[in-house]
Amino acid sequence: MTYQVRPLEPGDQRLAWELGSLAFGYHERPVPEGWTSDSSGRRTLGVFDPAGRLVAKAVDREQGQWFGGRIVPTCGVAGVATAAEVRGRGLGRLVLTELLRGARDRGAVISTLFDTTPGPYRALGWEEVGALVDHTVRTRVLAEIRPDATTTLRPATEADIPAVEDVYREVARAGTGMMERTGPTFDITAAQLLADYDGFTVAVDDTGTVVGYAAWNRGPGYDAGGRLLVDELIGLTPGATRTLLAMVGGWASVAPTVVIRLGTADPVWSLLGRADATPESTQPWMLRVVDAAGAVAARGWPRHLTGEVDLELTDDVCPWHQGRHRLVLSGGTGRLEPGGVGTVRLTPRGLAAWYAGAATPHQLRRSGFLTGGDAGTDEVLSAATAGPAPTLHDYF
Repeated sequence: MTYQVRPLEPGDQRLAWELGSLAFGYHERPVPEGWTSDSSGRRTLGVFDPAGRLVAKAVDREQGQWFGGRIVPTCGVAGVATAAEVRGRGLGRLVLTELLRGARDRGAVISTLFDTTPGPYRALGWEEVGALVDHTVRTRVLAEIRPDATTTLRPATEADIPAVEDVYREVARAGTGMMERTGPTFDITAAQLLADYDGFTVAVDDTGTVVGYAAWNRGPGYDAGGRLLVDELIGLTPGATRTLLAMVGGWASVAPTVVIRLGTADPVWSLLGRADATPESTQPWMLRVVDAAGAVAARGWPRHLTGEVDLELTDDVCPWHQGRHRLVLSGGTGRLEPGGVGTVRLTPRGLAAWYAGAATPHQLRRSGFLTGGDAGTDEVLSAATAGPAPTLHDYF
């Protein structure tokens, strides 16, 4: 059977809703008025059978993520679905391969996604590099934290949101993989952001500067089932982190459970025992390199690292960067030049995990994702992407 792969047209939008809603379990809902799979920063690619039926689809989100202190142009993959009757026929591979090609053409150099199951994406070169984890904590544990005397809290106003964005961006810039919250897929007003939460609290230091914030929702009930849901809590100072957590702990009498989203190395862990937090939901996320030379040039690298490693990349899904290259790092910048002798060989999954700083060359070699090289090349590659663990606060 011959299938056509093309961007959705206006008349295809209802088909996209029907396919996606059935795949993800919200098919009992009516199509929202004015709903579209395509909007600013979102492009949906569909697979159609000869009868014109939409049998598979995937969305390319135009976004940026922080690596090494720089924003890397990213294809965020979402809404991947295949009709039940034709699963297992390679249609997911077909639509995602074309999606990656189009993403590269528009300037994306890496791709990230949240996987419901890793197998199909690993077969196409994505690798799990981190997870978005919501933890359950007994509120009384947080109630033991004492606030900082020089930090005050108050409800955020629309005028505070630029400062809140600056707080987030400072943390994102220093992290690995965190989303840049500007661009078409983050087109939200301050009023809309505040309306999304029951509470949006800012922490202010003794100079009047916003140094942290917490975005939270109050669940129903005030008995044993009462919960406080903290989507994000970020403090730039120890006092801000401590005072925001103390505020959360103040709900202990009516919301005995807190659900809070935390990264692996979040400073909150300095005030919270890991035994006191239980993962409630874990959503792994994956990364793939779409354009190796572009990805190397886009991210930041350690400023004091100078080195070269000859690489050989294998990649039948993104064949444009297959072959031998020389990785050159100096003064915080990097480039991938054609040539070299291919000393270190990387699979697509190995390249993804190394680029994200999710695995060392030693780990990749044990996984079969890296071969060749020696202690010297391992040292350069390890130092190049050493840093904070890959972290995301945003689900997409």
